[in-house]
Amino acid sequence: MQIRDLPYPDPGVPDVRSGPRFLYWLGRNQLGGQLKSLSWGLLHQCGVAALPLGVGLAVQAVVDRSGSRLAFAAGLIALLGVAIALGDTMLHRTAVTNWITAAARVQQLLARRTAELGSALTRRVAAGEVVAVSTGDVEKIGWFVEALSRFAAAALTLVVVCVGLLVYQPALGIVVAIGVPVLALAVLPLLPKATRRADAQREMAGRATELASDTVAGLRVLRGIGGEDLFLGRYRDASQEVRKAAVRSARMWALISAVQVLLPGLLLITVVLYGAKLALDGRIAVGELVTVYSAVTLLLYPLRHFEEIAMAYSFSRPSAKRAARVLSLERTANARGTEAPVPVTGQTPSGDLYDPATGLLAPEGRFTAVVCGDPDMAGMLAERLGGHATSDTAADTGTGETPPSALLGAVALDDLPLITARGAVLVQDKDPVLMSGTLAELLDVPASGKVAAADALDAAQCGDVLAALAQASADSTDDPMRTRITERGRSLSGGQRQRLALARSLVTDPQVLVLDEPTSAVDSHTEARVAAGVKRLRTGRTTVVFASSPLVLDQADRVVLVHEGEVAAVGTHRELLHTDPRYRAVVTRETDDESAAKAAIGRAREHGVLEEIEESA
Repeated sequence: MQIRDLPYPDPGVPDVRSGPRFLYWLGRNQLGGQLKSLSWGLLHQCGVAALPLGVGLAVQAVVDRSGSRLAFAAGLIALLGVAIALGDTMLHRTAVTNWITAAARVQQLLARRTAELGSALTRRVAAGEVVAVSTGDVEKIGWFVEALSRFAAAALTLVVVCVGLLVYQPALGIVVAIGVPVLALAVLPLLPKATRRADAQREMAGRATELASDTVAGLRVLRGIGGEDLFLGRYRDASQEVRKAAVRSARMWALISAVQVLLPGLLLITVVLYGAKLALDGRIAVGELVTVYSAVTLLLYPLRHFEEIAMAYSFSRPSAKRAARVLSLERTANARGTEAPVPVTGQTPSGDLYDPATGLLAPEGRFTAVVCGDPDMAGMLAERLGGHATSDTAADTGTGETPPSALLGAVALDDLPLITARGAVLVQDKDPVLMSGTLAELLDVPASGKVAAADALDAAQCGDVLAALAQASADSTDDPMRTRITERGRSLSGGQRQRLALARSLVTDPQVLVLDEPTSAVDSHTEARVAAGVKRLRTGRTTVVFASSPLVLDQADRVVLVHEGEVAAVGTHRELLHTDPRYRAVVTRETDDESAAKAAIGRAREHGVLEEIEESA
């Protein structure tokens, strides 16, 4: 895989049983790139390791006054220089390619999992952790994948050099062959403590990132309640803890670096002293001493890769663990322990939308409104109707068991391929997100093509939004469709963002549209027109709206009251308003005292007591 071929057609199915298993799976899927990098690394590092041989031959040729051997040594050094340059260039190219492609694979996997879970993801994993995994953790995982081939090349080079020195000069070669493994393994006792400190630092950094993400997301609310300084103080304390942990971790790595400088220095001194004694005794030539000395000096370069791979693994292991935890999250069908959904052949299923857990039924082609006294229950039920539910729904409902999937016709949404389920049922939650870009780009979404953008904007009552965008347009034509919307629509009011998001959903024209409080941020006059526009545009299509506003409920063909997790009443808005006190309490915001007073008056009327009191008065 080359960078130009990204993204992957299929990033694969990762092994998420643990962090190390995930790293192993990632490396195995990049075996070709690793072998390329290993080959170029061997060429580069073996070229560097062979330079002392050329230098030693040149020195001995000068001592022996041999011009031919000097020329041979010069040619060998030039050839090694070309090999080093070529190997270093291609090693860097292939290693960086491994890094980028590994990071891209992980990011694709995370994006796929995020799309599968939808908004349920942040209920199971903190938003800050998801951000940390998709940014810093991906980078550290890529670092380990990139460093792995260079470490393998360094280890093989050390073996080749030690064997070569044993053959070239056994007396000094035996010293090097014994000393190099000691140098390579000397840092092993320090690695567990360094790893623990690195893990602690990463954990603290993750918590600080989560706190920062939550603070930024709720900054407007914090300013409103005067809690901004409190949360900033908490983040300041968290960042200081991260700094202290980073210093403690850096001290261990500094000690490891010091060990890897001190011990090679001692080996070099030993080789020089012993080699000088051998040279004085006439057992080795001067050129051989220079060759061995230079080889030991250059061995410091491949030895540094041992420290790097230890650091890369220490930092990437917790990152891989977090990535594996996010990637292990499954949709409800898989979370129940069943086999992966089997693609359903044929067309997208159609029919009534039914939720077995609550008994909620939305007839095909009808406008159904759902009233829930609990807003959290409404949001959870909306996600269930779209097939977004996860295994934590059981904990939310208190049943202890994962409820069955919602059904479209006779087919469970969890048993449909994800792309089919999303194409059949579209869920717009109560806090929709607008991406940055022009209005035309915002409405350029996968759609049936039967609903024009102008009709959707009209049904969502976006006339004032279009006028505001046209006024703000930098284009001379004042075309609102070409006006750029800022990130998350921050340049618009809450009601304007909500109506544009509704228009985007209407353009999509799904078979089933589920809306969770789509008019909660608009005034009552606009709300009534939006409800009427949605009903008109969605004629013949299944529409489910979670709302408690009488202006919306009055437009519905069918209203369902969900109370304590079950369907409690079904009818029209006006029928339920007069017949069901629980419905009336939710819709009219009656207090318990008001409800009790009305009930007492009703009982008094039934027994004629109220009329007697009025006549006596």
